[in-house]
Amino acid sequence: MTAEGHGQAFGITCVILTYNEETHIERAIASVRGVADDILVIDSFSTDRTVTLAQAAGARVLQHAFVNHAAQFNWGLDNGDIRTSWIFRLDADEYIGADLASRMRDELAAMPSDVAGVLLSRRHIWMGRWVRHGGRYPLHMLRIWRNGQGRVENRWMDEHVIVEGGRTVHMQGEFADACERDITFFVTKHNGYATREAFEVLNTNYGLITLGAEDSDKLSRQAKMKRFIKKNIYSRIPFGIGPIFYFLFRYIVQLGFLDGRSGFIYHFMQGLWYRLLVESKVYEFELSLKDCPDNAARIARLQDLTGLRFMA
Repeated sequence: MTAEGHGQAFGITCVILTYNEETHIERAIASVRGVADDILVIDSFSTDRTVTLAQAAGARVLQHAFVNHAAQFNWGLDNGDIRTSWIFRLDADEYIGADLASRMRDELAAMPSDVAGVLLSRRHIWMGRWVRHGGRYPLHMLRIWRNGQGRVENRWMDEHVIVEGGRTVHMQGEFADACERDITFFVTKHNGYATREAFEVLNTNYGLITLGAEDSDKLSRQAKMKRFIKKNIYSRIPFGIGPIFYFLFRYIVQLGFLDGRSGFIYHFMQGLWYRLLVESKVYEFELSLKDCPDNAARIARLQDLTGLRFMA
């Protein structure tokens, strides 16, 4: 982790990763235009109008081949010529409200020097409705940090920003994930996510590649708890049982049923279907790896099966 850019005059750079995000990119950029001194888009060679729209909206655009979200974002940190004192990570299908933009500009300028990162509370908008229940709000995410004091974990899925050299604080304000694509897109997107998460499970089981030491002690309290439960409890539940209980817990105990018809679709798809898909892919991949004599053969087999390229 370098300190390049640290100590510069106050300012905020918003970094957005994109691939075929013409539906969302203008909204994302518009939401931060009043607070970000620099908007940097790291594009994975989009084939739609993403780059043109981003540049027209005032963003700088760099293009780089995509491996995974962590590698792509860290490449942007290293190669994006970021000179502001603060960095803000925003997904293309996210946006911030005017209240959060105002707080960012006012409060970051006066932030104590021992604060290295800022947690935001993200809300999820599904089918035009805020998903308030089922454990989906608030989701505390570290999305703002001092230049030179933050990196994204080297993981294939469920990566978080890790900060060093200071404490974190929480900032209130509207911060939303509001994908405007349809369910077909959701299914396709989460199918890819499930493949990456299945690899994370197999990597834990077999030690296929080295991803670096896990900095779980530096995560937010919420992220720590979720990762602990997933690793030490959920992963030990018999096949197929975990997704069912997780859905029922979200839908009944965490009051997901109050989110209405669209909420049922979301909690079912994201809380049961997706979790079962991950477990099914792990099972399928493990069957395919049975005749592999070593990790080199396992990695090669997984690359053939998934189309992903894992670095041993």
